[in-house]
Amino acid sequence: MRMQRIVGQGIQALGANKMRTFFMMAGTIVGIAALTIIMALGKGTEKKVMKRVETFGPRAMMLIAGGGKNAGPDMTVTTLTMDDARAVREQVKDLEIVTPIAWRFRINVKYDANRYQAVFWGVEPSWHEAWNWYAAEGDGITDGDVATMARVCVIGQTIRRKLFGDSDPVGENIYVNKVRLTVKGVLEKKGTSPMGTDFDNRIIVPITTAMRRVLNVDHVGAIRIITRDAALMPRQIKEIRALIHARHHITPPQEDDFRIASPVSIAKMARGTSRTLSILLIALAGLSLIVGGVVLMNILLISVGERQKEIGLRRAVGATRRDILFQFLAESLTVTCIGMLAGSGLGALVTLILRQSTKIPIVLSWEPFALSLAFALLVGTFFGIQPARKAALLNPVETLR
Repeated sequence: MRMQRIVGQGIQALGANKMRTFFMMAGTIVGIAALTIIMALGKGTEKKVMKRVETFGPRAMMLIAGGGKNAGPDMTVTTLTMDDARAVREQVKDLEIVTPIAWRFRINVKYDANRYQAVFWGVEPSWHEAWNWYAAEGDGITDGDVATMARVCVIGQTIRRKLFGDSDPVGENIYVNKVRLTVKGVLEKKGTSPMGTDFDNRIIVPITTAMRRVLNVDHVGAIRIITRDAALMPRQIKEIRALIHARHHITPPQEDDFRIASPVSIAKMARGTSRTLSILLIALAGLSLIVGGVVLMNILLISVGERQKEIGLRRAVGATRRDILFQFLAESLTVTCIGMLAGSGLGALVTLILRQSTKIPIVLSWEPFALSLAFALLVGTFFGIQPARKAALLNPVETLR
């Protein structure tokens, strides 16, 4: 009962000066709101990363031309070939699909007066199964298309919308780098790629047509590989790397002229970027909480100076130094806890508004509220102890003079 009375007196003292109390909790409100928003964004980013991994394929790998420090495919590297794809298919065990891809990431496409720039991939028929991506309208790429270097293509939903609008594109002719191709199908809608780009802004053609008629190259950009069992992937990656090292005559300390992407590596890269940004933002939120704590401490120290007679009177009627210490600590903790509740509410409101009005991935969970409570208790105790000690150590005789 005594402790409840002391806490009640502290809360009553805060209510007597509402403006000062608000300024004490302002920093906590801002810091906790920022922390809530940041953690919601982090959760949303993690969910988006896992969705991208699912899009890439949990049993998929990509052997990509280009090594060294480049983050993505290197279009200047010409050492990855169809023979490499054949060697991987024949020499690495327990692989389900191995399908090469010849590509360009910016290529001009024209239909009548409409022009657009698209991603261009030359593929084999097994590409459809490897990506689990088939034609929603018309037909996909076939063995006959590859064997005859057919002048045909299958377009993504974005290309269809940009070039044809609402009309049926199947059977129409388009020009890719001035090469006439007949649209034989439209791919299913896929959405966002593992790297965050528009997967539907894509044209696929038979790989022989791409290499000999459109791009005029004798190399490929990547090889899509599907393993029979995801658990075998670490061993298979080692075998593929060793095989390409031998075929390309790469020996240490030479840099690889290729890289192998897998669901693990994609998730690691995306999470690494997200984690770096989150650490920076959490540090800023933490700085805001520290500034708020310093403001809280200074205002409480001013309050101690102004309330010396009150403290002396309480000591004169029997209050102990411990009672005074707990009263001011209770005031500090009350301010930070109310600030935590207000900040969490503000942060939740902002995240809901962002989720409704933008495409930013946001997931609101219980973790930021638990962390906010811990921060509030820590800030309230750490920055409230000095003013509380100062009040408790005041000489009651001196304060009443």
